Amino acid sequence: MFRHLSVTAFGLCFCVVVLGAFVRLSDAGLGCPDWPGCYGHLDVPLTMEEVSAANEAFPERPVEAGKAWKEMVHRYAAGVLGLLILGMSVLSALRRRGRKLPHVLLGLVIFQAILGMWTVTLLLKPLVVTSHLLGGMTILALLALVNLRERDWMAGWPVPTSNHMPHFAVAALCMVIVQIFLGAWTSTNYAALACVDFPTCHGGLSPDMDFGQGFTLWRGLGVNYEFGVLDGPGRTAIHFTHRVGALLTAIVVGALVVRLLRESGASNRWRRMGVVLLVALLAQIGIGIATVVLHLPLPVATAHNAGAALLLLVIVSINWAVFNSRRIRQ
Repeated sequence: MFRHLSVTAFGLCFCVVVLGAFVRLSDAGLGCPDWPGCYGHLDVPLTMEEVSAANEAFPERPVEAGKAWKEMVHRYAAGVLGLLILGMSVLSALRRRGRKLPHVLLGLVIFQAILGMWTVTLLLKPLVVTSHLLGGMTILALLALVNLRERDWMAGWPVPTSNHMPHFAVAALCMVIVQIFLGAWTSTNYAALACVDFPTCHGGLSPDMDFGQGFTLWRGLGVNYEFGVLDGPGRTAIHFTHRVGALLTAIVVGALVVRLLRESGASNRWRRMGVVLLVALLAQIGIGIATVVLHLPLPVATAHNAGAALLLLVIVSINWAVFNSRRIRQ
């Protein structure tokens, strides 16, 4: 039962992460101006009477059914995910030798729900929305670890011949986490199209940028951040930093790919993981470039978020394999 719950929660979590990106990118983050309901309902107001009452209660946010349904579907899916993780935590507690990770996940899900509430009540404050995305990615990565451990995946893999493989694996993981933050900060500050040309930005490699404005994390309460509040130089600084981060991520992850592909011995497992990581990296780079060149089409931008999640999962799996193989050998 625990295994069934864990794999279902993992699959649903991936969908929730991608759905959350879709909601944000389609400007539906305030599709419901209250929380956890929508205009005081558990679903979206449909009848003329319900819509009129909702518009009267929230005159500053008239009902837009399309955006409201996107937001509520995301909330429904997140709610089911929370119940699945609660079940995992209960089953783990009932085990004679229970695991601690499901309890950590339960705590994270509760905090993630609070961040979801603040996302609405604090009017899409970038720091909150960015933290909400990072929380979703963290839960996804931890669910992946739960499934890897439960199925004892990668058990018996040969220890990498390179003594530096753990360092490369951890460096790649840290770099991807930083890049996910930069990508979320770019999105939540509506800076994805601050540079519409590639590889240059505003026709050059040193555009007018304001890093102080772009990376001010807290701007007080009561500000509506929908569609952003920064001027051009601030958004450009964020976008440009995300591009530099992508270059550094490609270098660090690429170094790990080279290490994996150079592994020798009786097993080709490490080299296969290197190929998988290379494909994930190149796909993410390609989608990122397409996002700018095609001027942020919704399917491509959403795929960019999904690609980030997949790249994270591949690197988490590699780290698990590297450190697990060394632990077993010891």
